[in-house]
This record gives sequence, structure tokens and C-alpha cells, in this order.
Amino acid sequence: MKNLIPLLFITLCIAACDSGPKSMEVPATAYTSSERETDSTPFLAAWGNELKPGMKSLAVSRDLLELGLTNNTKVRIEGLEDDYLVLDKMNKRWEKKIDIYMGTDVKKAKQWGKKKVTIYWEEEAEP
Repeated sequence: MKNLIPLLFITLCIAACDSGPKSMEVPATAYTSSERETDSTPFLAAWGNELKPGMKSLAVSRDLLELGLTNNTKVRIEGLEDDYLVLDKMNKRWEKKIDIYMGTDVKKAKQWGKKKVTIYWEEEAEP
């Protein structure tokens, strides 16, 4: 029992450190629902979510999945209004990057270009 108390304390400290909002600075580009940028089903995202112009959505590089940025995670992007939902994942070649969905507005996506942004999210608590 005496050895169990320090172990319990360490476990609680680790759990407390992992909880709460996460943040990270990442490069952010933009994409649209065009076959040229995606595939023959440009409104269908990688998890099967249907993308619609006007929705606040983003795709994440696959390495960010292990940080808790998974399907339907709510993300705040510093400098932009509203929260965005992770509804898509990027090609395996990308790392530590997000792609903001711009519907069918190719001009708007090109104007966005590539920017460094800070993103904030909370990991889903495991049951």
C-alpha cells in the first residue's frame, strides 16, 4: 500500500498534464471541392463526411491524428472566426499541417495561400 500511493500520485499528475486545451503552430493551406484538387468524389471527405460549401471544416495531416485531431474534433484557428471541424485527412506525404476547406471558391483558396497559424483543440476524454 505504501508503494501504491506514490504511483497513484504520479498517474494523477500525468493525467492532469495531458488534459485541457492543446495548441500548436502549423502551416495552413486551403483546398476546395474540385476534382483537380481531390478526386472523382470532391464533396466526400476521407472519413465519409459530406463537405458542403460554406461549412467550417478542415483536413489534417495524418500525423496530427495521434495528437487528438480526429474526425469531428472542434478546432479554433487563431485569427479566424468560429470553430472548425476536422472532417478530412490529408495525403500521407504531409506532416504537421492543416488544409482549410473553402467550398468551391478556388480564388479564395489561392488568396489564402500558405500561412503559419496557431490551432487550439481539446482531446476527447477516453471512456
